[in-house]
Amino acid sequence: MTLTLGPATARTAVPRTLRAIAILACLPYLTLKIAWIAGSHIGIPEGSSLLQHRTTMIFANSLTVLMDACVILLALLLTRPWGLRTPAWLLAIPMWAATGLLTPIMAGFPLQLLVKALGGSVNEPSADDGSSAFLDAWVFGVVYTGFILQGLTLGALFVRYARDRWGHLWRGRVQDLSRTTPTSTRRIAVAAALLAIGPATLHLLWATGATLGLDEASAEQRTTDFYLLEALDIGYLGAAVAGGLLIAFRRMPALPVKVPLALGWLGSGALACWGGWLLFALFIGGDDIAERPTTPMLLTYAVQMIVGLLVVTLGVRFFRDPAFKDPA
Repeated sequence: MTLTLGPATARTAVPRTLRAIAILACLPYLTLKIAWIAGSHIGIPEGSSLLQHRTTMIFANSLTVLMDACVILLALLLTRPWGLRTPAWLLAIPMWAATGLLTPIMAGFPLQLLVKALGGSVNEPSADDGSSAFLDAWVFGVVYTGFILQGLTLGALFVRYARDRWGHLWRGRVQDLSRTTPTSTRRIAVAAALLAIGPATLHLLWATGATLGLDEASAEQRTTDFYLLEALDIGYLGAAVAGGLLIAFRRMPALPVKVPLALGWLGSGALACWGGWLLFALFIGGDDIAERPTTPMLLTYAVQMIVGLLVVTLGVRFFRDPAFKDPA
């Protein structure tokens, strides 16, 4: 007798598989972090700066353990019946943060590997000048591969979940929306666009070889993948600003509504979450004066974070419009 999967069984099997992959993808990262907190030096070469500040290392690793554990919680929330009863904000905030933190890794790491394969210069985790490496090379491969799997699976699960629960909110095209938006909404979009000019200008300068505003260490260690990542930062700014302006001013009437919402979601998350994370990393960075962040660097990441928060505010305003009702 041959057994065949019916539509309901297949519909259940897919999210279960994605959930299992997402959870398994967290385990290598969590295992490494917990081992480091416990005092293990696995993957950390002797002389690494990570070993110089034990308290800071424990704090930072404990924070990232909690962050990655949230991926497991999100994977369960997006696939279990109780997840449909979760308040929208309680799901949206951590999902937006996860999207913002994982998107740049999903975009940047494969491109860095491509750059290396094509002969471009990259920042290697090992040093040839006698200085100590930050981490062993294999750690980056294991961790970033896990992050990419987490991003792909969580993204697929969230799209399925959001389509079933809120899909009616972004059906149709921009022309189907109300042509009027509050003046305050338009002002927020314009403010985000104007603020984005500063960091976009610096990222463009850095992507094209200028050292204006960079600290001494960053200026000396620039490689092909450095320029690539700077160009991607410009892309996140462009996506966030474009999404925000389209949401606020309702231009391009033939555009599907989900396009500006997706641009705003991805761009604002990458800007706000990575901007905040980089600020945190810069403030707890090394003691070497050459590695101390410059004022332009701090301002760039701070303004990026503000732009991201302004754009996500536009998204919140869009979904709180009285014309929309969440049946859940």
